[in-house]
Amino acid sequence: MRTQVGIVGAGPAGLLLGHLLHRAGIETVLIEARSRAYVEERIRAGLLEQGTVDVLTATGVGERLRREGLPHAGIELRFDGEGHRIDLAGLTGKRVTIYGQQEVVKDLIAARLAAGAPLLFEAEGLAVRGLDTDRPRLAFRQDGREQVLDCDILAGCDGFHGICRDAIPAGRLQVFERVYPFAWLGILAAAPPASHELIYARHERGFALATMRSNSLARHYLQCRPEEDLAAWPDDRIWAELHARMAGRDGASPVKEGPILQRGVTPMRSFVVEPMRHGRLFLAGDAAHIVPPSGAKGMNLAIADVVVLARAIEAWHRGQGLALLDAYSSTALRRIWKAQRFSWWMTSLLHRFDGGDPFEHRVQLAELDYVCRSAAGALTLAENYVGLPLEAG
Repeated sequence: MRTQVGIVGAGPAGLLLGHLLHRAGIETVLIEARSRAYVEERIRAGLLEQGTVDVLTATGVGERLRREGLPHAGIELRFDGEGHRIDLAGLTGKRVTIYGQQEVVKDLIAARLAAGAPLLFEAEGLAVRGLDTDRPRLAFRQDGREQVLDCDILAGCDGFHGICRDAIPAGRLQVFERVYPFAWLGILAAAPPASHELIYARHERGFALATMRSNSLARHYLQCRPEEDLAAWPDDRIWAELHARMAGRDGASPVKEGPILQRGVTPMRSFVVEPMRHGRLFLAGDAAHIVPPSGAKGMNLAIADVVVLARAIEAWHRGQGLALLDAYSSTALRRIWKAQRFSWWMTSLLHRFDGGDPFEHRVQLAELDYVCRSAAGALTLAENYVGLPLEAG
């Protein structure tokens, strides 16, 4: 097999890259180790920045997003028993939209299949070869047959645990990592959302977040220990803790209860590798970076990566040289590190750290009060939350 661009991973990064390149007339083959059902059903982040919505809409895969997405013009910061709204739209002219990552994946898969572009699921034994040549290759098995895909360019969009980053020789990448001393216990409940906009709550017992997947599906998170045993969290305890952390000074909680459909624990970490390239292999999305979910940047960063990468590949394909490809890593990393900074800031601002230091607690409250009372503070949060420019970063 032979193609211009081989793409590993059928998540938002790989699928959007394939979609953008197909629209530019560039041949791609997209290979995924999991089944189509698996990638379409795995629940991930569900908040899209304005720039992400604009890209999906402009490239013809935003019809269902426009119909079913839930635009949000603000968020609420809740602390000391009071809520404070940050007017995202009023401060920046932009909004965010609730639309599940799995829905973005479904839309992009449907578009790729409708276009007749190659999309191979359940590829076994994936291995990267020839990285030190100008013809990288992917070896894999499908339907019991050994296959080799020769590429001009290889895009590693296969996530944190994928094969592409690990195929780069040892010592070629610089790794930056921070592991946080807490995690999120997340639930999906058949209940109305606590509010029409997200609520971020800072409480002495720990952080809590109230969001949604739809007008009838609530998504809630509680700060917990990384080693938390879900068996120790029956439904009654989860609801009681959410009410306690979300309650106002009058003791009333906006959280509405319902049957819990899913639950899980998400570790909190920051991770970046530099550069996001080795030879003709280019990394994008979670293969190159992870952010804590506090800033809602994970999928949006992946989208931003492939917008930059697709334009660089298109320029190279049209005979405009290697300048944009050579600059891909540094261009993407400018935005990535700003998103890391914002995610770290939100995490540090809202979570209870080990020991419950009263000094740190007071500093967090002072910072929150400043953000909510200062036009400059609110604008800084709003500008980062709705998303920095996709390329300028």
